Amino acid sequence: MQFGLTEEQEMIVSTVRSFVETEIYPLEDEVEKSGHVSAEMGKAIRDKVLEMGFYAPNFPESVGGGGLNNLEFALLERELGRGSMALTHFFGRPQNILMACEGDQVERYLMPAVRGEKMDALAMTEPDAGSDVRGMSTTARRAGGDWILNGTKHFISGGDHADFFIVFVATGVDDTPHGPKKRITCFLVDRGHPGFEVLPGYASVSHAGYHNVILKFEDCRLSDAHVLGEVDGGFEVMNTWLYATRITVATMCVGRARRAFDYALHYAAERKQFGKQIGKFQGVSFKIADMITEIDAADWLTLAAAWRLDQGLPANREIASAKLYASEMLARVTDEAIQVYGGMGLMDDLPLARFWRDARVERIWDGTSEIQRHIISRDLLRPLGG
Repeated sequence: MQFGLTEEQEMIVSTVRSFVETEIYPLEDEVEKSGHVSAEMGKAIRDKVLEMGFYAPNFPESVGGGGLNNLEFALLERELGRGSMALTHFFGRPQNILMACEGDQVERYLMPAVRGEKMDALAMTEPDAGSDVRGMSTTARRAGGDWILNGTKHFISGGDHADFFIVFVATGVDDTPHGPKKRITCFLVDRGHPGFEVLPGYASVSHAGYHNVILKFEDCRLSDAHVLGEVDGGFEVMNTWLYATRITVATMCVGRARRAFDYALHYAAERKQFGKQIGKFQGVSFKIADMITEIDAADWLTLAAAWRLDQGLPANREIASAKLYASEMLARVTDEAIQVYGGMGLMDDLPLARFWRDARVERIWDGTSEIQRHIISRDLLRPLGG
């Protein structure tokens, strides 16, 4: 692994960071106060990204994407992590799972998503099935050659702006030595399709303006043309194309932590108490040292996991370690940054309290910290018969 960045990778970092600082930062206060990103605001961001040629950077050039590898995409996401998620959502990174589109699906879903004409949202979580994907109760049954979907999804991030949804549902049950096991199929469902309703979700303390929605299916009839991948092959497309989504969480946590750290570092160098800079007091200077050490550790864990994917090496444990450590690191760093500032750190004049609130969800979505620990320990113990 090369520890230095290439000239092209440095360009990606500097371009995206500059974009976030000039186009995203100035809008953050408005979104934080209103809890909403207007259609005009989102379109303006999307149009600028399209003009830059950075839209759909995670898709291959053969379909019009940016063609970034996993390491390069992690660097891009790290810089986006510095900004409001409600706004960077419009930077445009469609779900890679759309590469599983075939036939008419290519022009109906894949290409419009890559060109920025349509936005997608991923729908797995249900009220009674979060980390336990096989526990989902939303079902699709055969009826006259079609599928009839019934059930509810919730916590569907970014669904308020989505034109279509990538929905995983149960399509049967197999009897196994370990008990019944549900078969899962993935469907592409357009907003406004009969029998399908998109409802407002829950108010969250994290990521103001980045909303979740609730999806309700009531005898929603879909044809085989809506099936993404193979019938009962939902886990195959999931494992093929959604394998690295946890890297995105990890690397965005690193970016946000670095922004919080920058605030704390400069304040420690400028703020004076008892006649000298507070950074000269051990109680503050040791915080600064611990913060940057944790940030750098999370950064390298994340980039190393992305690098392993690019080398075709097993990376499930490494990805889980990166997601676990980076998300928990962000919680500690944002908390310590506020501590360096004292009472001022909790005031709305600074974004630190926002970073602190936003950090909380990172340990939950895309697999809780407990799930990541399970993945890591299972990977280590299984070869030993554990």
